[in-house]
Amino acid sequence: MPLLSRLAEATDERPGAIRVQDRSLSWVELRRAAAAVADDLRGATRVAVPATASLETVVGVVGGLLAGAAVVPVPPDAGPMERDHILRDSGAELLLAVPGTREADSPPLVPLNLARRSDTRHPEPDPAATALILYTSGTTGAPKGAVLSRRAVAACLDGLADSWAWTPDDLLVHGLPLFHVHGLVLGVLGPLRVGSRLRHVGRPHPERYAGAGGSLYFGVPTIWSRIAAQPAAARALRGARLLVSGSAALPEPVFTALAGLTGHRPLERYGMTETLVTVSARADGPRRPGIVGVPLPGVHTRVRDEHGGPLPADGAAMGELQVRGGTLFDGYLNRPDADAATRTADGWFRTGDVATVDPDGAHRIVGRAATDLIKSGGYRIGAGEVEDALLAHPGVREAAVVGTPHPDLGQQVTAYVVGDGVTEAELIDFVARHLSAHKRPRQVRLVGALPRNAMGKVQKTLLTET
Repeated sequence: MPLLSRLAEATDERPGAIRVQDRSLSWVELRRAAAAVADDLRGATRVAVPATASLETVVGVVGGLLAGAAVVPVPPDAGPMERDHILRDSGAELLLAVPGTREADSPPLVPLNLARRSDTRHPEPDPAATALILYTSGTTGAPKGAVLSRRAVAACLDGLADSWAWTPDDLLVHGLPLFHVHGLVLGVLGPLRVGSRLRHVGRPHPERYAGAGGSLYFGVPTIWSRIAAQPAAARALRGARLLVSGSAALPEPVFTALAGLTGHRPLERYGMTETLVTVSARADGPRRPGIVGVPLPGVHTRVRDEHGGPLPADGAAMGELQVRGGTLFDGYLNRPDADAATRTADGWFRTGDVATVDPDGAHRIVGRAATDLIKSGGYRIGAGEVEDALLAHPGVREAAVVGTPHPDLGQQVTAYVVGDGVTEAELIDFVARHLSAHKRPRQVRLVGALPRNAMGKVQKTLLTET
């Protein structure tokens, strides 16, 4: 089956199937515009695409995939050093760009003109061929290119279609960046494989989500938090079928507020660039705050302690989540050393995330092993639980919890809080009344804002560097 199977079969010429901001294409127009791009790329093996939130990005990515090239999305906000690294490291032979673009030190430019059309039917590449090279936003060193096969992308999207009852009748709405798994793989390639319509709203303002009339909405916690803070916008989503949250943990107060305002309990899921989405709540299953669900079909998970030993699925034992299955990447481009460090001796991928698994198989992600598992005085404390407790205080708008060095405890619980009219002592006491005493912060630092990346994830390493 072709990777973009529904697009390959499409005969629908009605406008508006794929809309990005105020511009749209029908299914047939998209296929013919992408085929024209593929004609220009014939023989290329790797192609870079500036991944702006635009129809040009959609047509460029699809054209590259039709041509059988590996597509390398370049974040539009990448600085010169990051951009040059991605282009050099990926070995991109061509750069797709709108006519008139001038890029210094770039591969040869191929003009991306949406007015061109072609009826060429390009042969479907081998499923094992590379579809995408996505660069990770690592905390140390230059970004690494994760090599994702066409087979892995298809396995992920088919698993999500099953879990979310995602069909051609859906209208997907989101405003996510088009250079990550969430916005590009799920948010663009998903509709082209499933056959649903897509509306990308540009910047994900609450009023744009409210006016989109979708059945399926994607968002990161920052988006959902802003929507929950505008009750009128949230209530406008009552006609939707699913509200999906990912890329970071959804705070429990936001989950509760959305459920009350929209009538929908948000559906949470878990994945990484290297694994695509591997675990998700189901449309026909329970949805609980903080629970990211069960493995997708064909995906297997396990939780291991720091010595590699098994941990019980009792909902309490915290350890590293390890994954195997058809959605995994093929490795880091040109980095066999980094790739080897992520694999266990028996072939499982080490996510670096800490999780618990309930007896019913439901997974909860505690956070990153490096920053979110705090070992204090012999206790293992999940940062997310303390963050949720802080966010339950009416004066707290944002919270991030990390472990910082302590001469007696090894690590202490330290909280960074954005709030209104709150004090350190008040918040420490508030958490102590809600959680075990050893989980209370020993220090609360009140800050004006938390550092976040493009997907809304808090960059905790930047907090501890200040």
